[in-house]
Amino acid sequence: MSIAPYLKEIGRGKDGARALSRAQSQDLMARLLDDQISDLEKGGFALAMRIKGETAEELAGFMDAVLPRMLALASPTPAVLLPCYNGARKLPALTPLLALLLAREGVPVLLHGFTRDAARVTSAQVLEALDLPPVDSAAAVQARWTTGQPAFLPLEVLHPSLARLLALRAVLGLRNPGHTLAKLLPAVPGALRVVNHTHPEYADSLSDYLTLSEATAMLLRGTEGEPVADPRRLPALKCFVRGQQDESFSVAAQGGSLLQVPTLPASTEASAAAGYIRATLAGELPVPEPILRQRDALLALRQTLAN
Repeated sequence: MSIAPYLKEIGRGKDGARALSRAQSQDLMARLLDDQISDLEKGGFALAMRIKGETAEELAGFMDAVLPRMLALASPTPAVLLPCYNGARKLPALTPLLALLLAREGVPVLLHGFTRDAARVTSAQVLEALDLPPVDSAAAVQARWTTGQPAFLPLEVLHPSLARLLALRAVLGLRNPGHTLAKLLPAVPGALRVVNHTHPEYADSLSDYLTLSEATAMLLRGTEGEPVADPRRLPALKCFVRGQQDESFSVAAQGGSLLQVPTLPASTEASAAAGYIRATLAGELPVPEPILRQRDALLALRQTLAN
């Protein structure tokens, strides 16, 4: 069955496009994930949604289709989820540092995303340089957690059909709703999600979705698209408890002039980032204050799930 009726609604341009209902969105995404439509229709969907933007209701419907097709995972205590889909371009990839700081506190941490990027250094590569290579199964995630270490699960393992949707970017040169869904994935039931955005306009749509889905999550403007605070200046950390923004857990953005800037590796290479992370964990270098603030906020927010 063609998705032309859906494309007719969402493909009328920025001002003329109409949003799909949750049920329509679920049906459309299910067909995409099950490869029931042509490549031409996939391209039309990606371009139309890129121009229109997703509503919270559409994201909820898309996620209704995504969840049943995802690898089943479970955690004995609330996990923290760190979606890693961008990598380092100008600054070292320090999401692994945040993950290891949380794991030190006994938190099961799952990182998921891409293992390689032609133009960037990924968190997976940094973890591999730290002798924590990606895992390839649910059992391997559990085994890594048993050792008190974070686990990186490639999207191709966590959700193969969603990974294929994200792969359209290599053909079209544009992101599509799959990228947003990947960053929102509740990959482990009952987990605390760290959701990041790069463009300010996504802050509102993601906030609306987290409210609609009654999520417990932290939303921030990520560092080069990664779910970690900028080590030089703390961004706003918006914390949601069961869908409601909670100011008692949220942290305001750092203002004013920077009095002190942490010494960071000059290179973004995985080996340089790994060496820096080892030094900070060993106490040879201070952990950047914004990352410590993010860790502490996550630990406090996680308690709302544990109670």
